[in-house]
Amino acid sequence: MDLLTKCTYVVSCLFAGWAITFITVANCSVYPSDMSVDGAIELPSAVKPVSEASSLGSFYSLSLSSTFPEDLEVDEYCVKLLRIYGQRYVAYANCLVSYARPVKICQNCYTYFNSLNEIYTNISSDQVGTGNVSCHDSLMRSDRLMLLFTLFNNLDEIWISAECEQCLTKDHEALSNDTVYFMATLNQSLSCFEQYQRNHSELCKDCKASYKRLNVLYGKMEKNQTLCIDIEDAMNMTRQLWSKNYGCLMPREETVPVIAVSSFMLFLPIIFYLSSFLHSEQKKRKLIHPNRAKSSSSLMNIQDKFS
Repeated sequence: MDLLTKCTYVVSCLFAGWAITFITVANCSVYPSDMSVDGAIELPSAVKPVSEASSLGSFYSLSLSSTFPEDLEVDEYCVKLLRIYGQRYVAYANCLVSYARPVKICQNCYTYFNSLNEIYTNISSDQVGTGNVSCHDSLMRSDRLMLLFTLFNNLDEIWISAECEQCLTKDHEALSNDTVYFMATLNQSLSCFEQYQRNHSELCKDCKASYKRLNVLYGKMEKNQTLCIDIEDAMNMTRQLWSKNYGCLMPREETVPVIAVSSFMLFLPIIFYLSSFLHSEQKKRKLIHPNRAKSSSSLMNIQDKFS
């Protein structure tokens, strides 16, 4: 007797977000030729389980927005802004990673940050674009996650913590003059280090002047609050090279005042107690013993003499 299996319906349901695809195969017959050697039934290709990612792509290719009414769809203008936001976000994030060590994010990534900040401001503002459409509500407040705000806020915190604005001009379009001058002075010191790298004794002697100028400049910028993470990291690495790697020492000019103040503070208790002692001696009063009056008999004798 021939093996004959009647299939009424074979239904395969795949869920992709909100998209549901139904595949219905009616009245399919499986014959002995469709069986494998071990007796397992070979399903037709149309109803075989989907296991490969390439096959899944055909089922997940439906556009989710097509299932919503037109009044809920995002405007094309806002979709364009969203696409530009994603491109600039990736560019800025890649720049941060590329210049993470040594830190050079302020001097190399400010153009990417300006571009990202510009598109974010355009999206988050209530400004109406083409077609009298504002993308603030549809892209920024459409869900509780507020993904665009969260993503931008994370990178903006990095920019603020790095204090990159202190190394840029007021319009944030270029590096400030102080930053450029510091980088030039830093390159002079590093060039001197490289020239005498094999002779540390000569390095400590001949590079002392350039290294001293760099420290003085860094101190002025620190007082003027014109330091960013790039300058701080570069100065820390330079000081590590000077003291740890090359073993150079440079006595600072403020050493003498510090020693003088320390000595004064050390002798201050002695001076205090000595002055207190001298002052107390001056306060002491010697007792004055008055002459006692002579007796009445002696007075009478004196009067008799004069009489």
